[in-house]
Amino acid sequence: MLTRGDDYPLHQTSEPIAFAGTDRNFYDRYFFNGYSPDGSVLFAAAMGFYPQLGIVDASFCVILDGVQYNLRASRRSAGERLNLSVGPIILDVDIPLQVLTLHISPNDGPLEGELRFMNRHFPIEEPRFIRRNGTRLFMDYTRMTQNGRWSGWLSVGGEKIELSDGWSGTRDRSWGVRPVGASEPQPPPEGNFNQFFWLWTPCNFGDRSLFFHSNDDGAGSPWNRRGVIAGDSETSEDGTELHFADASYAIQWTPGTRRIARMTAELGHGCALTLSPSGPVFAMSGLGYTHPLWGHGLDHGPELAVAHDSLTEAERGWGNPLAMHIQALVTAELVDGGTTHRGMGVLEQLFVGPHAPTGLAGLMDPVS
Repeated sequence: MLTRGDDYPLHQTSEPIAFAGTDRNFYDRYFFNGYSPDGSVLFAAAMGFYPQLGIVDASFCVILDGVQYNLRASRRSAGERLNLSVGPIILDVDIPLQVLTLHISPNDGPLEGELRFMNRHFPIEEPRFIRRNGTRLFMDYTRMTQNGRWSGWLSVGGEKIELSDGWSGTRDRSWGVRPVGASEPQPPPEGNFNQFFWLWTPCNFGDRSLFFHSNDDGAGSPWNRRGVIAGDSETSEDGTELHFADASYAIQWTPGTRRIARMTAELGHGCALTLSPSGPVFAMSGLGYTHPLWGHGLDHGPELAVAHDSLTEAERGWGNPLAMHIQALVTAELVDGGTTHRGMGVLEQLFVGPHAPTGLAGLMDPVS
């Protein structure tokens, strides 16, 4: 099966580009978020390819006046991996690793827009994520993460919002193996995974970007953790990066939930980070994560499928299964030696099962 990708020097195996290894859970995904300088508007987008499942899906979401508006689309891919459009959601890679544009065409829902992402630095390659569930490979993927500035416009229900100076955010690309599509029909004898602790904290400051993430086991030992400060760069590859391999963190919980009220991190080299939720909470189910009907890689039939819905602020509160996996807009304070930098970012949170150091117990038991 030959596709447009075969005319580019992208092959990783002896097969045509359409064939991505042998694992049915292979995926290749774009993610974006952005926010206004005052934190009143937050948007996010995603597009995922699932070559072994023959599916590509995409989503675009905006929080305005407390309501999260979600646009989702899905189609069958026929093996083509260079058609970056799913119904009304279209992505252009204008300058690889630097400039990308999201087009949200007019549709029968409230969302529309044209949003351009301009990089602040060369992408950060996170350590490879490899995790097994007993003898079964659960995750094996790579992610690159990049902060940037946004321009363009978006519209919600006919209300047009210009993305002027000060709009910033994050985009990432990840690819490899993680659970996608229909549920596993025969889980390993050890059972399906029942513990997952995930923090991800991309932050924008005036002249630098900060990234910290941690995947921990139930005892609190990290199986994937890294901190990075990236300086703004004039061109894509001439910036500076400072990596922190031994960062540690502390969490204060909001009582009665598994949501973070405040997080601090000691990065090393005299650098310390404080994150305080200060704006909207974004439900990642809007982008398909853990969504029962619009989960990643699900087949919606031979025709293009497009759907719209919304979640109020109350519906994104703790206790709704659609809001267990979130990104919270945060104010960020980075102390670097004798200098304090203030900025904004997001604090992504997904906590399933126990985590001894922070007091989590049970499968989804809230902190008292």
